[in-house]
Amino acid sequence: MAAVPDDVDTDTQPPLSIPLRHFVVALAFLLAGGVVGVADGLGLVTGFARAAHLHLVLVGFVCLTIAGAMTQFVPVWSGTHLHSHRLARVQLWLLAVGLTGMVGGFLTARLAALPVFGALVLAGFWTLAYNVGRTLAAARPFDVTEGHFAAALGFFVVLTPLGLLLAVGFVARPFAALPVARGGVVAAHATLAVFGAVLTTVYGALYQLVPMFGQTELRGVDHWFRRVETAAHPTGVVVLAAGRLVGAAALARVGAALLLVGCAAFLTVLVRLLLDARADRTPMLTRYALLAPTGLAWAALTTPAWLRDPLGVAVRFGAPNTTHLLGLVFLLVLLGTLYHIVPFLVWVHRYSDRLGFESVPMIDDLYDGRLATADLVLVVVGGGLLIGGDLFARHRLVVAGGAALAVGLAVFAANLSLVLWRHAPSSLGDGVFDPADGD
Repeated sequence: MAAVPDDVDTDTQPPLSIPLRHFVVALAFLLAGGVVGVADGLGLVTGFARAAHLHLVLVGFVCLTIAGAMTQFVPVWSGTHLHSHRLARVQLWLLAVGLTGMVGGFLTARLAALPVFGALVLAGFWTLAYNVGRTLAAARPFDVTEGHFAAALGFFVVLTPLGLLLAVGFVARPFAALPVARGGVVAAHATLAVFGAVLTTVYGALYQLVPMFGQTELRGVDHWFRRVETAAHPTGVVVLAAGRLVGAAALARVGAALLLVGCAAFLTVLVRLLLDARADRTPMLTRYALLAPTGLAWAALTTPAWLRDPLGVAVRFGAPNTTHLLGLVFLLVLLGTLYHIVPFLVWVHRYSDRLGFESVPMIDDLYDGRLATADLVLVVVGGGLLIGGDLFARHRLVVAGGAALAVGLAVFAANLSLVLWRHAPSSLGDGVFDPADGD
């Protein structure tokens, strides 16, 4: 059974509907991304299907989940109040509408829509950065999690104009007047998105979540490894992105080395924390435990590939044919985190005031344990088949893995949806512009 940590100030959290709407929309994009990915593998969709699939999963699921989590937990962890509830609602609309339009443009090859909807996505992420940034500003000096989140917001601010520039490039020729090539902008945009905005957020969140819910803490040499990661990772991301932007292999190689050093340092801390965890195993901690070997495998395969050729298209997200391996890392983190965040939020709003006065369920009682086990098996098996299909060039394995993964994600989404349906059926009901809910 999961307990509610003593040092979490839930009085400063925003209304329940704000993060839950982000998570529900993110799950919808995840399912859509799974469908598009399987359909693309079977040759059933046309247009820029792979770009649509990538944006649905990375922007729609990963980044929207990050937006919801930051909006919820930065005020809670920092002991302050969210700068603006209204802006938090606006950012979701901007991101959801913008991404939907972009995906529609990719799938139908109506490329003129990309700059318009890309501008909405940029506005959504900049709204997130401003709102959460103003919230973080009240919490200085930053702890390790707040520092990572601030850096991630900076990466969001920088990567989104590059994305909009690429969208404009589908209908105009902006690169003719620029000193950088389109390929360099693509590579820098992808680097800042995956390793900057997303991976920096993952590191920052896990520094808080694993000790908190594993009932452990950093000890001794862990603090040294944390300092190494804190310095090496963001610096590596910036240098690698800059090297890729201008096509400077030597510069990119330095950035890649720093990024990998930061990754190794963080994984060392993570393994030590998981081995020291005293809490009962939950879907959250189980997925974090699987994250360690998966992340280590990605780093081991990527190190020689990046040091040899950090600029190649095939190594943009790691060693050749390891994109799904890196994707599994992100999935394990986010699925494990959502298995605690959603029930935790519902429990705090629905049952915390009743504790001690009547019998109430614990956090882990809110979801179905059998469904959690089923989606874990399907995600791991599906991810394994995808990775094997990539590494051994077996298309049938890729299709089978994609199908298994899509089913696992559907089971996961159903399990969390049942939490809302059974325990907080009215949690999504308040308006986007609610005058009673001040800023």
